[in-house]
Amino acid sequence: MSRIDASTATVDEAELLMAGAGHVSPIRRLSRRPVALIAIAVILAIYIPGILAPWVAPYGFKETELGNDFASPSWEHPLGTDRLGRDLLSRAIWSAQTTVIISVAAMTTGGLVLGITFGLLAGYARGAADAIIMRVADTLASVPTILLLLIITATLRDRVDTVFKDIEDFVGLEGLVSSGAPDYFLIFTALAIFGWVGMARIVRSQVLALRESAYVLAAEANGASVFRILFRHVLPNVSNLIIVGVTASLGAAGASEVGLTFLGIGVQPPHPSFGVMIFEGSGLTNLRAHPQLMLVPAVVVGALLLAFNLLGDQLTDVLSPRRR
Repeated sequence: MSRIDASTATVDEAELLMAGAGHVSPIRRLSRRPVALIAIAVILAIYIPGILAPWVAPYGFKETELGNDFASPSWEHPLGTDRLGRDLLSRAIWSAQTTVIISVAAMTTGGLVLGITFGLLAGYARGAADAIIMRVADTLASVPTILLLLIITATLRDRVDTVFKDIEDFVGLEGLVSSGAPDYFLIFTALAIFGWVGMARIVRSQVLALRESAYVLAAEANGASVFRILFRHVLPNVSNLIIVGVTASLGAAGASEVGLTFLGIGVQPPHPSFGVMIFEGSGLTNLRAHPQLMLVPAVVVGALLLAFNLLGDQLTDVLSPRRR
């Protein structure tokens, strides 16, 4: 078997060499890290109930018991109720659904579709395409993201609501607006506009290093199309970085959604969100008399963001060839 120089070996060649030497799969290495397992467990404990909210939430997010406001934890209401008699556990589950929808949609459209596509094109094509894409990325990265998100969501909300009402009337699909779809669409679209920059830069830097690799040059010599070269030969070799970037994107999108809603321009009541719960539970009076109103959403959001950060660190250690 010929020997491959480690300084010039591609990712695929390195994987083959390590596999021949008893290489352990990334999943098995990750399963041996308690911190990673705990982080995954926390994420699943929040995401799964959020996805299954219509079936696992004890109450609907609009259900109120006006005579049972600020109730203490009990069998009927494990986390108590808020000022309108709404079950806090149910509100937290429905709020998790909001976070899941917006964060996954923003990560998929911004981080994956736009970020990977622009990163691959900029790194492979170089020249004018690289200059245009990176200058746009630099422009978006140079301005305060939260300020632009505030402007976009505040100025376009009425127009988006109108568009969804027109769609509802044209298709005859009732409940589209009342479901909160316009808010979800507006927020994840705004997040996607800025969410692709980080992923594109990561992918571009790796593609620039792989651009002159032997297998890419061989594919070009064989007449392979640009699409095939990028998505069949180059993309698999940057998948490790993409996986790490996805965890960071999900956490960042979730935090942005909560922050925008807390400021009053995200998901609008009565639709549930951790930002709304934190806002309604804030204030010195509530913290003294009913601390659970703030603690429940704050603990869930804090645990979710911490879990994503820890999982990202663990994935970096596991997937980085230099740290194996």
